[in-house]
Amino acid sequence: GVHCSRLESCIMEVTDANAAMLSNFEVFQLLTDLKEQRKGTKNKNSTGQQNLNTIMYETLKYLSKTPCKLQSPEILREFLTAMMDHKLTRAEKLQLLNHRPRTAVEIQLIVEESEERLTEQQIDELIQTITVCLPGDPEEEQATEMQQEQADVEAEDEED
Repeated sequence: GVHCSRLESCIMEVTDANAAMLSNFEVFQLLTDLKEQRKGTKNKNSTGQQNLNTIMYETLKYLSKTPCKLQSPEILREFLTAMMDHKLTRAEKLQLLNHRPRTAVEIQLIVEESEERLTEQQIDELIQTITVCLPGDPEEEQATEMQQEQADVEAEDEED
């Protein structure tokens, strides 16, 4: 098996759980930089190093398919500044940043007790802020819009 102590020393020591709230973008950047630093290093063949390489590879592969691949430090700052007006927890803001929700339902899943805490207008404002501040995948958004239009057409047909 893997000796955790070796792996832990390779990654980083997290002492305070709250201080360790990182966005997907920050993790993506950290691993990308780490991967660059390690390119020329030796002893890649030790079990600990192979395991770390696998973890880094799989995590980067996953994160490259999420909204964070289109984000930058400037975008994060702009988003968090825009979010100051909204009464949300750090964890909720982080989830909004990581998932980039585009519907009221998605926001209700992320924001705890959103029915009590947010009005419909506030949810719309949140979606607007997210859409403006956080870049989305154009192809993905087009597909979502087309699905929405299709659903609207089907709903109209049922009414007739």
